[in-house]
Amino acid sequence: MKKSTFAAMILGTIGGILFALGMCMTMIPEWNAFRPGVIMGVAGMIVLLIMIGVWRKMENKEPIKLSGKTLVAILIGILGSLLLGVGMCLTLVWSHLTMGIVIGIAGIVTLICLIPFVKGLK
Repeated sequence: MKKSTFAAMILGTIGGILFALGMCMTMIPEWNAFRPGVIMGVAGMIVLLIMIGVWRKMENKEPIKLSGKTLVAILIGILGSLLLGVGMCLTLVWSHLTMGIVIGIAGIVTLICLIPFVKGLK
Protein backbone atom coordinates (compact mmCIF):
# COMPACT_ATOMS: atom_id res chain seq x y z
CA MET A 1 0.00 0.00 0.00
CA LYS A 2 1.32 3.41 -0.92
CA LYS A 3 1.89 6.01 1.79
CA SER A 4 -0.55 8.39 0.11
CA THR A 5 -3.31 5.77 0.08
CA PHE A 6 -2.66 4.90 3.73
CA ALA A 7 -2.69 8.57 4.79
CA ALA A 8 -5.92 9.16 2.86
CA MET A 9 -7.49 6.07 4.43
CA ILE A 10 -6.60 7.15 7.99
CA LEU A 11 -7.66 10.78 7.53
CA GLY A 12 -10.82 9.73 5.68
CA THR A 13 -11.78 7.35 8.46
CA ILE A 14 -11.19 9.94 11.19
CA GLY A 15 -13.03 12.66 9.26
CA GLY A 16 -15.92 10.36 8.39
CA ILE A 17 -16.36 9.22 11.99
CA LEU A 18 -16.26 12.79 13.31
CA PHE A 19 -18.75 13.94 10.69
CA ALA A 20 -21.13 11.01 11.23
CA LEU A 21 -21.02 11.31 15.02
CA GLY A 22 -21.60 15.05 14.78
CA MET A 23 -24.64 14.52 12.57
CA CYS A 24 -26.01 11.91 14.99
CA MET A 25 -25.51 14.33 17.86
CA THR A 26 -27.51 17.01 16.05
CA MET A 27 -30.32 14.76 14.85
CA ILE A 28 -31.07 12.68 17.96
CA PRO A 29 -33.04 14.91 20.34
CA GLU A 30 -32.52 12.60 23.32
CA TRP A 31 -28.81 13.40 23.32
CA ASN A 32 -29.37 17.17 23.78
CA ALA A 33 -26.12 17.87 21.96
CA PHE A 34 -27.04 19.99 18.94
CA ARG A 35 -24.31 22.64 19.27
CA PRO A 36 -21.47 20.18 20.06
CA GLY A 37 -22.74 18.03 17.19
CA VAL A 38 -22.47 20.91 14.75
CA ILE A 39 -18.94 21.63 15.98
CA MET A 40 -17.94 17.98 15.62
CA GLY A 41 -19.53 17.73 12.16
CA VAL A 42 -17.63 20.81 10.99
CA ALA A 43 -14.42 19.37 12.43
CA GLY A 44 -15.05 16.19 10.44
CA MET A 45 -15.57 18.18 7.25
CA ILE A 46 -12.32 20.08 7.87
CA VAL A 47 -10.40 16.82 8.35
CA LEU A 48 -11.91 15.46 5.12
CA LEU A 49 -10.91 18.60 3.21
CA ILE A 50 -7.39 18.34 4.65
CA MET A 51 -7.32 14.70 3.53
CA ILE A 52 -7.98 15.74 -0.07
CA GLY A 53 -5.14 18.25 0.02
CA VAL A 54 -2.70 15.83 1.66
CA TRP A 55 -3.50 13.03 -0.79
CA ARG A 56 -3.16 15.29 -3.83
CA LYS A 57 0.17 16.64 -2.51
CA MET A 58 1.52 13.13 -1.87
CA GLU A 59 0.44 12.01 -5.36
CA ASN A 60 2.08 15.09 -6.93
CA LYS A 61 -1.18 16.16 -8.50
CA GLU A 62 -1.95 19.76 -9.34
CA PRO A 63 -4.47 21.63 -7.18
CA ILE A 64 -8.12 21.42 -8.11
CA LYS A 65 -9.10 24.26 -10.42
CA LEU A 66 -12.53 25.70 -9.79
CA SER A 67 -14.11 26.20 -13.20
CA GLY A 68 -17.74 26.76 -14.04
CA LYS A 69 -18.15 23.07 -14.88
CA THR A 70 -16.70 22.06 -11.51
CA LEU A 71 -19.08 24.34 -9.62
CA VAL A 72 -22.09 23.06 -11.59
CA ALA A 73 -21.03 19.46 -10.87
CA ILE A 74 -20.78 20.28 -7.15
CA LEU A 75 -24.23 21.86 -7.19
CA ILE A 76 -25.74 18.87 -9.04
CA GLY A 77 -24.16 16.53 -6.47
CA ILE A 78 -25.54 18.56 -3.57
CA LEU A 79 -29.00 18.72 -5.16
CA GLY A 80 -29.06 14.97 -5.83
CA SER A 81 -27.91 14.14 -2.30
CA LEU A 82 -30.52 16.42 -0.76
CA LEU A 83 -33.29 14.97 -2.91
CA LEU A 84 -32.27 11.43 -1.98
CA GLY A 85 -32.10 12.36 1.72
CA VAL A 86 -35.48 14.12 1.67
CA GLY A 87 -37.02 11.11 -0.06
CA MET A 88 -35.60 8.81 2.61
CA CYS A 89 -36.89 11.07 5.39
CA LEU A 90 -40.35 11.25 3.84
CA THR A 91 -40.47 7.48 3.58
CA LEU A 92 -38.86 6.43 6.86
CA VAL A 93 -39.64 9.26 9.28
CA TRP A 94 -42.86 10.88 8.13
CA SER A 95 -44.55 7.82 6.55
CA HIS A 96 -45.22 9.47 3.16
CA LEU A 97 -44.25 6.38 1.20
CA THR A 98 -45.27 7.33 -2.34
CA MET A 99 -43.94 10.89 -2.25
CA GLY A 100 -40.73 9.72 -0.58
CA ILE A 101 -40.08 7.08 -3.21
CA VAL A 102 -40.70 9.54 -6.06
CA ILE A 103 -38.38 12.19 -4.58
CA GLY A 104 -35.76 9.55 -3.70
CA ILE A 105 -35.75 8.22 -7.26
CA ALA A 106 -35.41 11.79 -8.55
CA GLY A 107 -32.35 12.16 -6.32
CA ILE A 108 -30.84 8.91 -7.59
CA VAL A 109 -31.42 9.93 -11.21
CA THR A 110 -29.83 13.33 -10.51
CA LEU A 111 -26.76 11.65 -9.01
CA ILE A 112 -26.51 9.23 -11.94
CA CYS A 113 -26.61 12.22 -14.32
CA LEU A 114 -23.33 13.37 -12.76
CA ILE A 115 -21.43 10.54 -14.45
CA PRO A 116 -21.98 11.65 -18.07
CA PHE A 117 -21.72 15.30 -17.03
CA VAL A 118 -18.27 14.85 -15.48
CA LYS A 119 -16.84 12.07 -17.68
CA GLY A 120 -18.66 12.92 -20.90
CA LEU A 121 -20.19 10.60 -23.46
CA LYS A 122 -18.03 8.92 -26.12
